[in-house]
Amino acid sequence: MAAQRALDEAKVEAFMEKALGDISGMMACGLCHLGDRLGLFGELAATGPAGSRELADRLDLNERYVREWLRGLTAAGYLEEPEPGRFTLPPEHAPALADESGPMFLGGVYQMMPAALAPYERLIEAFRTGGGVRQSDYPDILWDGMSRFTGSWFESAMVDDWLSTFPHVVAGLERGIEVADVGCGAGRALIVLAERFPRSRFTGFDNFPAQLERARANAEEAGVADRVTFETADAAQGLPGRYDLVTTFDVIHDAVDPKRLLAAIRAAVKDDGDYLMLEVNCKDRPEDNVGPVASMFYGFSMFYCMTTSLANGGAALGTCGMPEAVVRDLCVEAGFSDVVRSTADDPFNVLYDVKP
Repeated sequence: MAAQRALDEAKVEAFMEKALGDISGMMACGLCHLGDRLGLFGELAATGPAGSRELADRLDLNERYVREWLRGLTAAGYLEEPEPGRFTLPPEHAPALADESGPMFLGGVYQMMPAALAPYERLIEAFRTGGGVRQSDYPDILWDGMSRFTGSWFESAMVDDWLSTFPHVVAGLERGIEVADVGCGAGRALIVLAERFPRSRFTGFDNFPAQLERARANAEEAGVADRVTFETADAAQGLPGRYDLVTTFDVIHDAVDPKRLLAAIRAAVKDDGDYLMLEVNCKDRPEDNVGPVASMFYGFSMFYCMTTSLANGGAALGTCGMPEAVVRDLCVEAGFSDVVRSTADDPFNVLYDVKP
């Protein structure tokens, strides 16, 4: 047997500190979900410093629970206690915790996390026997959280940051074109586009009926149902028409058969049209995907993206499975001629304009 290497005690202690910090962060995320769901963050942001009794009375909550929540997130550095027994949400923390319309809002992520962990035992079984966790195994709050998380991106960044780097696409949308969104989910992207470009017409496709029900309700509420429709379809089997613009927003890496799906999209894009693919901003070499953002991506992959693909015998590319090199290879194989990467700087996503 090889001689046991002497441990570097400084590294042991440093890792222990990191591991405890990660556990603390997990607990803070759970507390943040409570704060988001119960309106605690919003109330603190709107009214300023408050004590536990005052905050509990305003929201009709139990004071003892509110007090523990306040203490926990103050210990974690999310809240501050400017005077004994009174707590405040620093204004610099409000964009992430209380401003749902902004690009930094994380409430949807906090909502997704307990839902993504709900079928945990099924995931353990999949580790041992293969397969994966089906979309139907997750509670509904997962889809609501996902819509809230991505919706803030669409509303704050999609047109002015992402699309603006492809002026010819914006010009077409302003003129009026036919658009299809594959894997539309709750429809947030199409609703934003319909609001900004009223001359264009939009169709969302998804194979998950519960999401389409949400999408139709969202479109009605936004007042754009006259120019946005939603259809149940497995897009990999083909789309019922040809379009000036086809879009996918963080869809291809989740797909059961990404090659077949991209081929179907190619067939649906007019020869003078465009395909816009939004994918995760990750490195070509897996060993370069390190750090907190990459760790978050791999967590989402384990608890949703990869496993839902495997549940259907799919390719299971995973959240970090579509770096630029893979995007280019798959698009060429599907029959596209060119891929242009957007110059927009975003830590989470990359938009590509793919030409027939």
